[in-house]
Amino acid sequence: MIDISIIVPLYNEEAVFSQLINRLKSVIDKTEFTCEVILINDGSIDNTAQLVEEICLQDNRFTGILLSRNHGHQLAVSAGLANFRGKKGAMIIDGDLQDPPELVNDFYKLLMNGYDVIYAIRKNRKESFFKKTAYSAYYRLQKKISSFNIPIDSGDFSMLSRRVVDNMNAMPEQSRYLRGMRAWVGFKQIGYEYDRDERQAGETKYSWSKLFELAFNGIFNFSDFPVKFITRLGFITVVFSLIYFAYNLYRKFYFNDVPHGFTATILAIILFSGVQLISLGLIGEYVLRIYNQVRNRPLFIVDKIVRDGEQIANEGKE
Repeated sequence: MIDISIIVPLYNEEAVFSQLINRLKSVIDKTEFTCEVILINDGSIDNTAQLVEEICLQDNRFTGILLSRNHGHQLAVSAGLANFRGKKGAMIIDGDLQDPPELVNDFYKLLMNGYDVIYAIRKNRKESFFKKTAYSAYYRLQKKISSFNIPIDSGDFSMLSRRVVDNMNAMPEQSRYLRGMRAWVGFKQIGYEYDRDERQAGETKYSWSKLFELAFNGIFNFSDFPVKFITRLGFITVVFSLIYFAYNLYRKFYFNDVPHGFTATILAIILFSGVQLISLGLIGEYVLRIYNQVRNRPLFIVDKIVRDGEQIANEGKE
């Protein structure tokens, strides 16, 4: 029986792959519980897919899921969660070794003590000042505007009980934000502080555009702030417009003086146009998300699965 599935999404991680496998083997060799490692190749264009297949054919403790193309980090993790076999739960860890796999034992102890979610809190992170500041600002904004508590400074690195994973798998979101889904499920949760290491090799695969997309998913999926922002912005604009109108009436009746020329008119048009464009953009974002949801496409498509030392035939389905 497999107790814990360790889920590792990979995208172009050829440079760090050997270090990753060596550390994972060292960890699961010493655990007092049984583990499987699920390696998800997220459409890599380097040699990662071949390396995944090789290790999975050599060692039955490793399972490989090869996606048909690059679906993105959150969907790659979702593919692992959809195919895990851990009876007690699953651990999510990135393949760049910034998150130490050695913490699996500490997480498992907390899981056995009755916690359903053990999420890692990044006490220190070895990244640029600008990036650390941006992360910190986003997490605190998210906490302020979310409709429920999403822990600050916690990423996807976590261990989840079986029932938490089952509930997350039942959630149909196309735009996945796993740390928000994890928090929304509830049950008994606890944070575990750790120091996040530097990437061991290779380049980061999370560009700023992908980080912004992830941040938008967190805001739009788990907060009603954008809709309330439109309402408040519209209300504030109307109030200022009425004040300005009253001010001009006052000048007209008491001083027989009103602003001349087109400056005030042009400024008013620009202001209202900007407000309308912002509002339409936010509404359009919701419409696009609804459209993506109702299309009901599969979250991901699997090319092949390598499990128990052999390749499992796959028909290209989720």
